Amino acid sequence: MRSHRTFALGAAVLSLAIVAAACSSGGGGKTNTGSSASPAQNKGTIIVGTSDVFAENQIVAEMYAQVLEKNGYGVKRQLDLGPREVSQKAIESGQIDLKPEYLSSMLLFLDPNSQPSGDPAAVLQKDNALLQPKGLQLLTPSSAQDTNVFVANSDTATKYSLTTVSSLAPVANKLTLGGPPECPTRPFCIPGLKKTYGITFKDFKALDTGGPQTVAALKSNAVQIGLLFSTDPSITTNGFVPLQDDKHLQNAENITPEIRSDKLTDDIRNLLAQVSASLNTTTVTALVGQVVNDKKDPAAVATAFLTQIGML
Repeated sequence: MRSHRTFALGAAVLSLAIVAAACSSGGGGKTNTGSSASPAQNKGTIIVGTSDVFAENQIVAEMYAQVLEKNGYGVKRQLDLGPREVSQKAIESGQIDLKPEYLSSMLLFLDPNSQPSGDPAAVLQKDNALLQPKGLQLLTPSSAQDTNVFVANSDTATKYSLTTVSSLAPVANKLTLGGPPECPTRPFCIPGLKKTYGITFKDFKALDTGGPQTVAALKSNAVQIGLLFSTDPSITTNGFVPLQDDKHLQNAENITPEIRSDKLTDDIRNLLAQVSASLNTTTVTALVGQVVNDKKDPAAVATAFLTQIGML
């Protein structure tokens, strides 16, 4: 799984992985030390990075960069830093100043013994208590969640009127769940489903971590329920039905700006809050789909979206 996931450790999700593309000063995957702000406009320079190298993170990082550039800041990009273990050292040392983060994954990274939850405000408070002594802070979270989600293939959802995870409970003993090999031991998968929802499936098939094997098994009905990620564009593409986590088994993983405190101003706080306010899970899923499925450049996708909503 991608390093920001709280469900399991492992490799990057194939469905969202991209190779950073060369691009103009608008950015893309490669490190870009240039800025589009003229010297007369420059309010200071912000170095934008990513918490991992995948489509979603690069799109959101580009949004931060482009909005800051539009409003007179010099911006440098380092969008190929690698996993959180690398990017967090980079922001602590001042190699970068700003990056997108995920609430509960950040908390567990900072303190593996912490107790995240499905409450974004509570997790944000815990994160900042740990980050502020390091000269860092998380700002206003978006409502966009990139977390584990149980999905039903369309035939199963229609047959049993499935809309929530709770609605699975009466029929799960007729269905097969597909997911990562670690699912039987992970608290956010089979043990959590049983403890929180009283759900026991007829069978479990060990597949991959939110990747093409799980998607293929759902499409062929080899499994009826699968564990994917909430911003995976294959959910919409294949007509899968994401089941609402109505009892909050999964932790809050809202996409949230992390910034060095010595770079933060009221103006920057306001601009990044506007970006966060524009993002929800459905929107981010569609944007990721443009990169993963349509092979568009992350910077171009960010530009088109920000232009559409009037921020560029």
